[in-house]
Amino acid sequence: MDTLFRLVNLQQQHYQQQSDQSNSSRTSSSSKSSTQQNQPHHAQLLLETAKAFADKNSGRVKELVWMLNELGSPYGDTDQKIAFYFLQALFSRMTDSVSPWTTFGHVACNGAIMDAFEGETKLHIIDISNTYCTQWPTLLEALATRTDETEHLRLTTVVAGGGEAVVQKVMREIGQRMEKFARLMGVPFTFNVIHHTSDLSNLNLSELDVKDDETLAVNCVGALHAARRRDSVVSMFRSLRPRIVTVVEEEADLNFGSDGFARTCNERLMLERAAGRAVVDLVACPSDDSAERREPAARWSRRMHGGGFSPVAFSDEVSDDVRALLRRYREGWSMAQCSDSAGIFLSWKDQAVVWASAWRP
Repeated sequence: MDTLFRLVNLQQQHYQQQSDQSNSSRTSSSSKSSTQQNQPHHAQLLLETAKAFADKNSGRVKELVWMLNELGSPYGDTDQKIAFYFLQALFSRMTDSVSPWTTFGHVACNGAIMDAFEGETKLHIIDISNTYCTQWPTLLEALATRTDETEHLRLTTVVAGGGEAVVQKVMREIGQRMEKFARLMGVPFTFNVIHHTSDLSNLNLSELDVKDDETLAVNCVGALHAARRRDSVVSMFRSLRPRIVTVVEEEADLNFGSDGFARTCNERLMLERAAGRAVVDLVACPSDDSAERREPAARWSRRMHGGGFSPVAFSDEVSDDVRALLRRYREGWSMAQCSDSAGIFLSWKDQAVVWASAWRP
């Protein structure tokens, strides 16, 4: 919950900077009037939403989220962008509390990465995802307790579209928290962020600073579908010579949803949200500019095979960890093996909704 309040604080700092700049060019009275007109409408709304979420006031949260949805935009001014990012963070927290939609992929991928790193001491993870490093505290904890000789972990996070000042501030805050947690766990840790604003296929590999004496893993969660030249991205992964590549994507059967979930449940909201993004993208964007052209697991598997990768089966221990995770949620969630043995599905009432897989070159 602290992270949500810190996101609000970023907006308050923005208002303070605006006020300071105004004071240098305008009279004190006019500056204060302008700031007071702007601040309550946005900052107070975000604070009220964070408080309602912390108090588990679902009715108030729903009301405020609708207001934030109207205000927020990734393409607007600073206020609109902060509202947008706050809403994304809040939505993820709300969803994780009632479903394993996100944590399913985290548990599966972390387990596969830990297995691939067995016996190695210098580790490097390239994280290409949209989850703002929420996956990694549990992996750090696992590294700290696995062996007498603690491995050194270097984490490089690639943030797509990360040129915005707000995103950079958020990632600096996340990096500081990750480094503090690693010290607490006693894990030697290095954190680096790459803000990449173009297509993933155009990523400058020299920025990743891959070293020959490190064991490399590439983790790609919810990011492949945003790439335009997907085969090029897969080839790029192989050129890095990783020990393992983990991939998580939402299963692209957008015809499903109406009958599988209750009208107001969060699981249905997740599916409809994914479908909504895809519809807008397909209609509004030329094919070369599309960022939401989703594919089913079978097609992703063909791409990975075509790029020179072979599937890595999740170990029995990892599968047991995933099943233990699902038991924490309401009945209806299950894990299913892909028919071609390339990965596992998170299923809701036997309908696949998320695909997780591991690959080696």
